[in-house]
Amino acid sequence: MNLYTYYAIFFILILFGLVSTVMIGFSRRNAEGDQTYFQKTGTKWARLTALYVVSIAAGLLALGAFMYYAVK
Repeated sequence: MNLYTYYAIFFILILFGLVSTVMIGFSRRNAEGDQTYFQKTGTKWARLTALYVVSIAAGLLALGAFMYYAVK
């Protein structure tokens, strides 16, 4: 794959994250507030930590693939 393919994939991922964040921020449920937000915080922290671990691992794999194919 050429370098522009990686740029396109990276741009699409960033755009997806931006659109998702904005949609969540302006959602009706978010505007009304959630009375149970501060309940079960341990479960929420565990899910958030798992999400970060998976995201970092995927980023490192993408970096490795980029470095592998960019050297060729």
